[in-house]
This record gives sequence, structure tokens and C-alpha cells, in this order.
Amino acid sequence: MKLTLRIWRQPSADAAGSMVTYEVTGISPDMSFLEMLDHLNEELILRGDEPVAFDHDCREGICGACGMVINGQAHGPERTTTCQLHMRHFQDGDVVDVEPWRAGAFPVVKDLVVDRSAFDRIIGAGGYVSVPTGSAPDAHATPVPKPVADLAFEHAECIGCGACVAACPNGSAMLFTSAKVVHLNVLPQGAPERESRVLGMVETMDSEGFGGCTNTGECAVACPKGIPLSAIGTMNREYLRATVRRR
Repeated sequence: MKLTLRIWRQPSADAAGSMVTYEVTGISPDMSFLEMLDHLNEELILRGDEPVAFDHDCREGICGACGMVINGQAHGPERTTTCQLHMRHFQDGDVVDVEPWRAGAFPVVKDLVVDRSAFDRIIGAGGYVSVPTGSAPDAHATPVPKPVADLAFEHAECIGCGACVAACPNGSAMLFTSAKVVHLNVLPQGAPERESRVLGMVETMDSEGFGGCTNTGECAVACPKGIPLSAIGTMNREYLRATVRRR
């Protein structure tokens, strides 16, 4: 396959960026999108040019490190992570635009790499369960009904990739934050911090400069793990409950 790639190149956070065009040949349909970028970078290095910087880690669709906007869609044309997107979903001769996540709270570091540490700070504000010191509790010491466990697991699948923010026209982090809140708030183990968790995480989310949610639903459509839009409604109810109880 041969593709024309138009890739956002930005040497640093303070420098201006622009789209740069590359002609890439010898692409196998079985390559992942990241492998195709590796192929491009090998050619750039051989020519003495600066390779394209992009985030990646596990390349198995579970870490959330990779992320880029491909032809205007977060992670590309398939509902999966960029590392699991294969080149067979493109046609020979296609023109493909590749850009970093576009959100005020995700500043560009270099090329396709953005700073997503705002997510870490939201997690730090309440995305945990306090564990008393001492020996570990026995397995199944705290019974959890299966519907509750299933609900918690559904939201725990969030990998923090940031596609929800990139897809949202407002750059909102509501789906990410709500997934973390609901995951823990529905479990008995998360009950001690139930109120402080949602208040702290929402306050931190707002302070990081993410946009407001207007229920367009693009976040849930782009989420590679299928976090449901209903998570946002659940978090809003948790927030209202905590606010009333704190008065």
C-alpha cells in the first residue's frame, strides 16, 4: 500500500506547528497504525530527518498511552485504540490526516504527544479506596451483588486514553471522570470516600480547564472501551447528593 500522510509536526510546546506531508510506501495491510508510523520513522531517520514523536506503550489496547486524531476521528475510523487500528481499514492511495488530541487541558508537548497529566491529578483527587493498615482481608469478605460488580467492572474498563476529551466539541472530561467515580462509588469498598471522591474529582476536573458537558454524546461514541454515556448522569446524581449532604 501507498499512503499520503499529512502529520502535525510541532518541535516543542512553545514552537508553532504545521501539517507536513509524507509519501509512505511498502505498507502492509496487516500493520497496525503505530507500526506504519514506525515504518515512516525508519525512513525519516535514514534520510537524517527528525522522526515523528507519538505516545505508545503496551500496543495491546489496554494502557491508553497511544492516541491521535486520524482523519478527524479520535483513534481513527474503528472503535478501538490507535495501536489496534490496522491498515486494512484504509485504501491504497488514501490521504490520511494525523493530529494530536485537540483540547486546552491537553497541551501539545511535541508532534503527536500531548500532556495528559490532568487526568492523573483528577485521579489523585479521589480515584482510590482507602485501605487500613494491617493484614489483607479474606477473599470475598465483603459480598458484592453481581449486578453491582458488573456495573463497577463496566466503568473500570476506562483506560484513560483521552479519546472522550478529544472527541468532545467542548473538550470535556466528564466521561473519564464519571467512569472513575462510578467504578468506586457503587462498591461497598468505596463507600467511605463516596462524597469526598465525587466532590474532589469534579472540582479538580473543573480547575484543569476542561470544557463543560452539553450531552452531545461524542465521548461515548469515541470511547474504545464502550464506557456508557449514562455514567455522566450517575456522576451528576452523586455530585448533587454529596453537595446536599455537605450543606
